[in-house]
Amino acid sequence: MRFFTVMLLMGLGVNLAAAAASAGKETHPFSVHDMLAMDRISDPQISPDGQNVVFTLRKTDLKANRGRTDLWIVEADGQNLRRLTSHPAGDFNPRWSSCGKYILFLSTRSGSSQVWSIRVDGGEAVQLTDLPLDVGNLVVSPYGEYIAFTTEVFVNKCMKGTRKQLDETAADPMTGRIYDSIFIRHWDTWKDGRRSHLFVMSLKDKNPVDVMKAMDADTPSKPFGGPEEIAFAPGNSGIVFTTRNVGREEAWSTNFDLFLASLDGRGEPVCLTGENEAWDTSPVFSPDGKTMAYLAMAVPRYESDRFRIVLRTGKNWEQKRVLTESWDFSPGSIAFSADGKEIYATAANKGQRSLFALDMRTGKDRVLVRDGYVASLAGAAGTRIIFGMDHLQSPVELYSIHSDGRQLKPITRINADKLESVRMGYAEQFSFAGWNDETVYCYIVKPVDFDPSKKYPVAFLIHGGPQGSFGNHFHYRWNPQAYAGAGYAAVMVDFHGSVGYGQAFCDAIRGDWGGKPLEDLVKGLDAALKRYPWMDGERVGALGASFGGWMINWIAGQLPERFKCLVSHDGNLDERMAYFNTEELWFPEWDHMGTPWTNPEGYEKHNPVNHVGKWKTPMLVIHGALDYRVVDTQGIGTFNALQRRGIPSRLLYFHDENHWVLKPHNSIQWHDTVIGWLDQWCK
Repeated sequence: MRFFTVMLLMGLGVNLAAAAASAGKETHPFSVHDMLAMDRISDPQISPDGQNVVFTLRKTDLKANRGRTDLWIVEADGQNLRRLTSHPAGDFNPRWSSCGKYILFLSTRSGSSQVWSIRVDGGEAVQLTDLPLDVGNLVVSPYGEYIAFTTEVFVNKCMKGTRKQLDETAADPMTGRIYDSIFIRHWDTWKDGRRSHLFVMSLKDKNPVDVMKAMDADTPSKPFGGPEEIAFAPGNSGIVFTTRNVGREEAWSTNFDLFLASLDGRGEPVCLTGENEAWDTSPVFSPDGKTMAYLAMAVPRYESDRFRIVLRTGKNWEQKRVLTESWDFSPGSIAFSADGKEIYATAANKGQRSLFALDMRTGKDRVLVRDGYVASLAGAAGTRIIFGMDHLQSPVELYSIHSDGRQLKPITRINADKLESVRMGYAEQFSFAGWNDETVYCYIVKPVDFDPSKKYPVAFLIHGGPQGSFGNHFHYRWNPQAYAGAGYAAVMVDFHGSVGYGQAFCDAIRGDWGGKPLEDLVKGLDAALKRYPWMDGERVGALGASFGGWMINWIAGQLPERFKCLVSHDGNLDERMAYFNTEELWFPEWDHMGTPWTNPEGYEKHNPVNHVGKWKTPMLVIHGALDYRVVDTQGIGTFNALQRRGIPSRLLYFHDENHWVLKPHNSIQWHDTVIGWLDQWCK
């Protein structure tokens, strides 16, 4: 076995707490309350001159039971951190004006989400739009004059017409909706016929133009796309955006394309990537405006194929070159270097989310930052690169590094005081021989105040996706430090199907959900117990969500006596019926290699419902009513089966949560219930 120790980035995390303890300051074990107290940095944006960075800072407001966001600004060298907005409403999505003297942003301070502007040197914010609908996904032209944003409108109707139709529908005593195609609902929202369209507005005449007026499609992609899927073309020659314009195939297609539209909305948008039937997204332009780079998959109807970096040049971007066909990483975000000779990219990398530089001519890569989770790549500020990064012992802070990979420096230490007050567990990574003796990686986090002479119970965390990862990342829903703070060793195996270990490793889960991944999980847990004798193999609780919840239900029938207890959050019980319940049909069709009527064996091969008769292990079941990806009847059915069989069980049901638990007080209840369940059976 190979062994790795996680390096603590920039002395944050446990080292801060240890220093505080040695100085006589009071500290305590990390808990969900500390997790929620951390300030969350996102969306860093570099000023045109590269001297300043504006970003969104989210603080948890327990009284209001939500997060509130403000804009902060800091010099690129970390000096003069200051708060730019302080309105009780939400301020977010900041973008620099082309002159660098103003920040344009979205705010709800007028009662709806609108575009506002504030001077960088201070003063009162000024409202730029007063539209009848909420706007989102603000993009500002780097060439001045224009801004772009999205809003939900009915196809071929203006904003006022949409507002009128919404008001008429609200006043109508008949509440039924008629659908002629799917989606009828998506993620956590029922469809009402509106589409998220892209509008372009001149700052001079302030007349927004729908550049997608006749398109029955959305931009950005739902439910998780953002402004990174929209970019102004060089010299205000148009605007490029990502959309899936596939008609009735929307629910089983991943054919997102890049379209180029004129800024005045004249003519139909032109599809730039029609030759590719897989996913195209995230356009960015080189500093000289001659090259457009974007991300593209190659396999249709597969959401976890590897993204390639593609370059286009020419008058109409007709010349195409794939830069990273032989690079076995899948970039999540990209940005050009200041001189346009390299592209910076983030990508999952063996339990990390690393920062790379790729040569524009050869595609040859250099690792700039290996360890940690590079969360948000702002781009180049002269010879330095600015980005957000977190790791298992710190939430996101802003960092910069020289383009040659030297001099990694923190720009912010916003959470340093909070981290000084908590004691966390040390994290380590090791590898072992998994399925077919292939190398598989595992993270462990030691209990807080670890004593090697003691025996500790184990929280065995199983990630979702299934094309996901539990790595060196400060998670706000599945944070292993919450279990370490409660006295558990956290064990997390990145089984076959996980991302960051090459595309073949990721693809290996197809048609084999309950095979290779379960073997990896069993072997990984055994390897951890052998390597760390202070882990008590007789007191292990297994828990997971989404695919992890499915795996818990599968484990219940395959290993009914292996664990003291189980926790299944938003997990499918009947994989066959789940196909007919869910919304994004391309996902089960790919992973189970067909539909239930063309390949029924693909759905029954590893179907937990077929093994309920073997269940014995006490289980906590958790589900949200607004989860339209894994519908709540799957969780209710799991609880029904447990109750009917007389197995100790409990159901935690949220009427106001989706596939995730987002409200702060619900997060507290979730953690208290889960850790209480573990304590009941493992302590």
